[in-house]
Amino acid sequence: MPLVQRVVHIVGARPNFMKAAPVIEALRSVPDIEQILIHTGQHYDSNMADVFFRDLGLPTPDRSLDVRGGSHAQQTGAVMMRLEPIIDELLPALVVVVGDVNSTLAGALVAAKACVPVAHVEAGLRSFDWTMPEEVNRVVTDRLSTLLFTPSPDADRNLRLEGVPADRIHRVGNVMIDSLLRVRDRAPWDEMRRRLGLADRFYTVLTLHRPANVDDPARLRELLVRLQEVAARMPVVFPVHPRTAQRLKEPEFATWSSSLTVVEPLPYLEFLALLDHAACVLTDSGGIQEETTVLDVPCFTLRDNTERPVTVEQGTNTLVGADGRLLPEAFADLRAGGGKRGHVPDLWDGRAASRIAEVLERFLASKLAVK
Repeated sequence: MPLVQRVVHIVGARPNFMKAAPVIEALRSVPDIEQILIHTGQHYDSNMADVFFRDLGLPTPDRSLDVRGGSHAQQTGAVMMRLEPIIDELLPALVVVVGDVNSTLAGALVAAKACVPVAHVEAGLRSFDWTMPEEVNRVVTDRLSTLLFTPSPDADRNLRLEGVPADRIHRVGNVMIDSLLRVRDRAPWDEMRRRLGLADRFYTVLTLHRPANVDDPARLRELLVRLQEVAARMPVVFPVHPRTAQRLKEPEFATWSSSLTVVEPLPYLEFLALLDHAACVLTDSGGIQEETTVLDVPCFTLRDNTERPVTVEQGTNTLVGADGRLLPEAFADLRAGGGKRGHVPDLWDGRAASRIAEVLERFLASKLAVK
């Protein structure tokens, strides 16, 4: 009788869901694998989490840790404490973690301490900015991982420079793009256009959530001044992250943000429709830099650095500074010539998850052979 091997997937935040869904789907075709999905609850707002399971076809989580909020240390520690007994109980052959959030790091730490191999999807990305909590999560997770799945050549180089053996590095492409391409035709543009009173290619989408931008009052005030200048030219649609929403309720920021079209966090398909038809996107997010590159929409990233340099070198992304100081120049280019255009990087073709499944199948087979 074939020996069934158990693979545990750990997700916790909105970006994780788009990356995990295609991998779970691809592994369904691999025989003798039992997949277990654990949702840590790091994102617990319905539009930040629950609706993604429906939109992306993710299975209902087998286990939910319900960690919710807290500081980075509190969140990471809570995930570890609640996850450890589950890993001890399940005895998986492999734990798969995705991205760079606190749940990613916590899952990798628990698995490594239990001597369970870790596969990291979206490995090797580096901003080289150690003030970013995500950079710490990325580096430590990669150090703990047995299999490192990278989206781009720069990620391969980073890992090699850090001493990761070549046989552990697998460039598979960008698995988040698998999700985007699979559901793009379902994105409800007509509904969003009517609901928000938008004209095709004549509005900006804004996302803002990084602590460096949101938690520093002086930085946030400076950004809001620049965003008001943008809003004077075209509507700025702002699906507001819960942490940012709390900050904008403070009296000094409420007036500054009044010129923006602030909406609740959006389900994935609705947000994708907004991205796909925007004149440009303003963001401090990582994944949106990649999505806009594939959608061929100019992206102005409100940061001084990016862990996704391929989106600048090959894609539609432009770094405009964490304070937005280069926004006037970027918008002048947008008005003059339609903004920066690029091309889709190699292997961002909607088949990254299939390549991941092939590697995982070989790895699990080799583990059985050893036994």
